Amino acid sequence: MSLSAATIFADAPLGAIIRWSDGTPRPPSRHVRKVRDWERSNGEGRLVERHTGSGPRMPGSFTVHEGDFGEGGVIILSVRRVFGVNSGLHFEIASVPQPGEALVITSSLGHDALEHVARDDAAAERWRAAHGYQDARIDIVPSIAIAA
Repeated sequence: MSLSAATIFADAPLGAIIRWSDGTPRPPSRHVRKVRDWERSNGEGRLVERHTGSGPRMPGSFTVHEGDFGEGGVIILSVRRVFGVNSGLHFEIASVPQPGEALVITSSLGHDALEHVARDDAAAERWRAAHGYQDARIDIVPSIAIAA
């Protein structure tokens, strides 16, 4: 189901995997330059931040983490993309964090930023200690109660 950027901003939880597309089909792999251009407007990443806007000239935006690149456990490059709520791309929520998973979250200047998703509280505590995020909070994804 295609969603607007504004809907992703308003409704998608931190940690959700977000896909975006310009609606065009992927070119054949042999067209390397066309594929590279297509990938700029079509991809997926984890929702890690939201920034509220400050009026019509600066609308809200959200940031997705596309991936980390490096070797030997050392991250050389972390790729993030920012989308304004007025983006013309098509979005969808591919998945959301599962109940029991733990989100390591930092807060600064009035907004939250997701730093890591762990399988449980203990794994989140270990990650937080190992990566120097002692001031980060850990939020456990709750189970969703279904009304009868």
